[in-house]
Order: sequence, then C-alpha cells, then structure tokens
Amino acid sequence: MRIILLTQVLPHPLDAGPKTRAYYVLRHLAARGHQVTLVSFTRGDDTVASQAHLRTFCHAVHTVPMRRSRMRDACFMAASLLDGRAFIIRRDTHAGMQALLDSLLARERFDVVHADQLWMAQYALRCHNLRRVLDAHNAVYLIPQRLAESTTNPLKRALLQREARALARYEAETCRRFDRVVAVTAEDCRLLQSLAGDGRSMAVIPICVDPSTKLPVERKPHPRRLLILGTMFWPPNVEGTLWFARQVWPRVLPHAPEAVLTIVGKNPPPAVRALAGPNAEVTGYVADPTPYLAESAAFLVPLHAAGGMRVKILDAWCWGMPIVATTIGAEGIAVRPGENILIADEPAAFAEAVVQLLREPSLGERLSANGRAWVEAHYDWRTVYAKWDEVYASLA
Repeated sequence: MRIILLTQVLPHPLDAGPKTRAYYVLRHLAARGHQVTLVSFTRGDDTVASQAHLRTFCHAVHTVPMRRSRMRDACFMAASLLDGRAFIIRRDTHAGMQALLDSLLARERFDVVHADQLWMAQYALRCHNLRRVLDAHNAVYLIPQRLAESTTNPLKRALLQREARALARYEAETCRRFDRVVAVTAEDCRLLQSLAGDGRSMAVIPICVDPSTKLPVERKPHPRRLLILGTMFWPPNVEGTLWFARQVWPRVLPHAPEAVLTIVGKNPPPAVRALAGPNAEVTGYVADPTPYLAESAAFLVPLHAAGGMRVKILDAWCWGMPIVATTIGAEGIAVRPGENILIADEPAAFAEAVVQLLREPSLGERLSANGRAWVEAHYDWRTVYAKWDEVYASLA
C-alpha cells in the first residue's frame, strides 16, 4: 500500500516514547513492502542527519517546522477558551502542515493516511478518499484529568479539568471517523471504545523497542546514584520528579547520605533546576546516558499522571537497570513486581524500595537480569509488530 504517515515529532533520534513508537512502526511497514511517505513536524534541534536516516527506509520524508513559545501558547490558550477546542489540538493546528499535505495529495496517489497520535488526526481527516488509521497511543484526556486531581492550585485545576473534557469530546468524535484505531494498552483501548460509543473494534499493539541496539550497561560495584530520566517539559515528568524530590528523597538521605539524585532530561523548568544541590544534580539533555546508568543503583519512574505506557521502562530493562516505579509509572506494561521491577506508590514505601536497592546489590542484579529477559521476550518490535499486518489487511 501507499501510505502517508503523519507524526507530531520527527521519529529520530529515539529519545522519547512517541518517537520510538513511530520509528519502529515505520520500520515495520517499510519492511513489509509498503511505500511509506513520512510527513512530520520538526523542532529546532532536529537534524538533517536524522532525516537522512529516515529516508533509508521511507519512500520520502517531508517536514514542516513547528515553533513553540510561551507567547504563542498563551494565544492558543486564549483562543481555546473562546471556541471550546482543546488547547493541545489548537496549538498544533498549522497552516503550513495543511498546505504541504494538500500539495502532496494533489500530485501523488495514496491508499492510506496513518496519523500517529491524536495531534495529527485533524490532518488525516482532511485527506479525503483515503482509508484512515489512527495510532492513538493512549487516551489523551486522562493525562490532564489526572494532573487536575493532584494539583492544589484551583485555577490550574479548573483549566486542566476543562482541557480533559474538551479532549474527551474530541477523542470521541475523532475515533468514530477513522477506519481503524490502535491503542498501546488494553486499558487505553477500553477508554477510547467507551468514548467512541459505537461498539467499534480497536486493536491493542504495545510500544516496542529493539533490545539488540540497547545492550546491558556494565554497572560499577556498589553504585550510589539514583537516576530519573525523561523529557522535563512534559508535565507528568515534572510533577513526578518534584514529588520524589520533596516527599521521597528526604526519607532516603538519612539512610544513604552518600547517595546522589541525578535528573536527566531536556528543558527542565525552573522548579526542577532548583532541586540541584549537594546531593542532587540536574543535567538537562544528555545524548548518551550510559555514564549515569553505570553509576546508578536504581532507575526511578515516580509518575502519578500519565497515559499509555512508559518506554523508559522498556529502555531501562534493555540496559539491565533495576527499576522502582509507581503503579501509574508502570501502567500498561506487563510487569512482575518483585521479579523485574519494584512498585511503590506512597512516599515511605518508595523510599524503602530505593534504600533496599542501595543496600542489596544482589536484589538489583536479579531485577536487572529478569527485566532484560522480559523485554527480549515480550517487547521486541520484530515479533510483536506483526499485529500491524492485521490492521492493514483489514483495510484492503
């Protein structure tokens, strides 16, 4: 089939979950003989080299620059409040992207338009006479809904609740207008089916990785570092990091005064940067986290608001890292608590799990080995993504 695949972020390098998802879906579709044209937004730090790499298996790659700023976001928020549309959908409505698609559709013939994530659905819906596939990833409305539940700021809570309602309406309408909808977890599938309300069948295909490209890291004896890794402009990562630093970290230090908390991730906001101190460091973006992984006793995923599944857990398993996560942090992934991960939701329990890993290297080694074996068996894209063949066969 001739497929035009739309992404909100350029799917390379693989430094974020959405990029990883889109990248291996592209790889799979191309390997199955489909002719895939990638159309993607780009940011200022995307490189020509990344686009060249994607062209090695895509039929063509077309991009549109996406510029973000606080001033632009404020304008989009004001417009969103006036017309009732979800802020994040209005923010990504871009005339340049629509013009590019119109031009491509006028001069080339396609069979399917594949929208990666809800943000790109609006463009797919304007591609008339094509079969439509939405890789929704997750039920997006759930993220602001959960953030609203955890915030103490009344104005912020009201805005988040309003965004959750607007997104739920938009997701419901959007899902009903696609031929096939795919989610990354069974729970997200259930939520989206409930929103759509038309009894449609949806597919569940988890995010997968390539364990052969992420080998176990050789960790140093008796590591004392605790690592939080993730894009720090994503609100759930920020909230989770602040929760750990304020409520868990003070409970860990009396038992491990030599431990160091390391926060690695792109664009940390002032509240996260302010956490840096004698026993904590904030690095910003790091292209290769291997040196930090080698010195870490635990890989932390302290999230309390999210949707879908966290690719960072799959990556950490590939690297052979012991993981401590909240229930929501590990949500959507087939985990075995106590065998390949430690799960804790309350500050005292989370701190206890962290201290246990600092004190018991053998526990970390067992979690590491089991996690690596688990990701190889259950989350390798070369085997799991055969499920995409069923999705596309149903469009014929």
